[in-house]
Amino acid sequence: MASDTTLERALKDAQEGRLDAALASLRILIKRKPQDLDAAQIFGLLLLQAGEIAQAIHHLGRAVAAAPRVPQYRNNYANALMTARRPVDAVEQLRKAIEIDPSYSRAYMGLVLACAEIGDSLGGIEAGRRGLALRPNWPELSRNLGSVLRDSGRVEESSEEFQRALQHDPLNAGLRSNALFGLNYPDYAAEIVAQAHRAYAQCVRSSAPPARTDPSPNRPLRLGILSGDMRTHSVAYFAEPFMRHRPEGCRLTVFATDPPRVGDEMRTRLMATADEWVESFSMKDQPLDEAIRSRKIDVLIELGGHSSGGRLPALDSAPAPVIVSAIGYPNTTGHPAVGWRIVDSITDVPGSDTLCTERLLRIDPCFLCYVPPKDAPDSAMPAIDQPITFGSFNLATKITSRTMALWSLALQSVPNSRLLLKSKSIADPGIRQLFLTRLEAAGVSSDRVDIVAYTASLHDHWSLYSRVHVALDTMPYNGTTTTCEAMWMGVPVVALAGDRHSARVGASLLSAVGHEEWIANTPEEFATIAAGIATDRARLESLRTGLRNDLRESVLCDQVAYAARFHGALRDAWGAWCESDRTAGHPE
Repeated sequence: MASDTTLERALKDAQEGRLDAALASLRILIKRKPQDLDAAQIFGLLLLQAGEIAQAIHHLGRAVAAAPRVPQYRNNYANALMTARRPVDAVEQLRKAIEIDPSYSRAYMGLVLACAEIGDSLGGIEAGRRGLALRPNWPELSRNLGSVLRDSGRVEESSEEFQRALQHDPLNAGLRSNALFGLNYPDYAAEIVAQAHRAYAQCVRSSAPPARTDPSPNRPLRLGILSGDMRTHSVAYFAEPFMRHRPEGCRLTVFATDPPRVGDEMRTRLMATADEWVESFSMKDQPLDEAIRSRKIDVLIELGGHSSGGRLPALDSAPAPVIVSAIGYPNTTGHPAVGWRIVDSITDVPGSDTLCTERLLRIDPCFLCYVPPKDAPDSAMPAIDQPITFGSFNLATKITSRTMALWSLALQSVPNSRLLLKSKSIADPGIRQLFLTRLEAAGVSSDRVDIVAYTASLHDHWSLYSRVHVALDTMPYNGTTTTCEAMWMGVPVVALAGDRHSARVGASLLSAVGHEEWIANTPEEFATIAAGIATDRARLESLRTGLRNDLRESVLCDQVAYAARFHGALRDAWGAWCESDRTAGHPE
């Protein structure tokens, strides 16, 4: 009985954000009753939340050794192994759990992601189908399966899986977020995608009145950042300039919703910029809401949207008067509590506001600021006897059928040219064959395609650009970090300007660097521009040595000016809220 009480109290502490207290009480219990395997399970899972991965693996593995025929223990152990980036071992544990009990459905859910992680997307998809055969209406498994389908390039199948699951559970916010994230990849009409995002509002469940702070328009602001990407991640690099360069008197609190990562250099850098850092990974939505409210945040900047790092349900009751979406998600959130969104006049042209539920804050000339790597090698041209090579280092998910058709035109315009792709997931044999088959259908013979899945280091990754003459953007979801990196390595990028934010990021970045001539308005123009650059060796050599300086001297890399625009937009949003608060007749 005492053990049960201790476990219940520990779970309650963890759910309410008191993870240290939960772990402290369980450490005492484990020492007193080491044979209590249920306690070991809970202790291990909470250690995992706290980022103490090695200790979590120890305790969860101890339970498996003591009770090897309990599939639940193997499932939890596999989750810890996945966190430790040991997917091969995780797959072994999950397959053993299924061997022990073929009806143990939870093992199939983990197996979907674990198989995909080891480069066996077909095995992951099979596991998802088998799990859903056991439990047809299981939103969490459908979410995993839909994610693997999406990441393996089967974006239309992914959308179909999410829609099927939503028919059974339409108010599941996590499931709907995953479905919305996946809608950015296929070539669906912009208005259809926008309408799907507007429908997210039906998942919002408010349990408290919106937060309200002192509505003085000119006082120093208390800013908050809500993000699951405060680590070595592209979102963090793009966020660092406005975090570091803040107006005088502005206070910044970061609510980091990803697991703590000891030794992550970027996380350490960002922590130094904040006045307060709140590790929020283990917090449920309501405690996270309360944590934001208790600090009287005036403007909360959410950086995840419907991506895997997003925590939109924690915003249902509007824990800050002004909530702004920025950087991390290429579309509207559809969340009624998110009132503003940072964009620019190229990504979101005047008149496109109807595609968004937020009020748009256009911080021209560009909504992003690129922080170049400090240790990238010098740029180098491909050998003079190398065939003209077009390249893309974007995620395989972005390489849709529309993208392949676009690239095919470019390759057709330059006889004997080649295509170099670099994407981790293409190492997966199932994904690789799917892409080669689709490229063949688009008119690009597989013998003209070179695929690189991995490089040994970032240095090798950047050096790979020495094999590329011209980089080609993707549609309708443009590259972002990859576009900036290509230009930093002296490689010109050709982009097609589309009809929505995600399809116009390339145009915004190229304009910010002063190379609007690389922006096409039609597929035919895209091919013409790409061929024109690729066949002009003298121009390519000039760009290879000069493009890095173009980037360095451009508005895209001016951190101070960008931060001023960003914080100016936040101040405008704050002023609008203060005026609306005054108009509403609230007492001072």
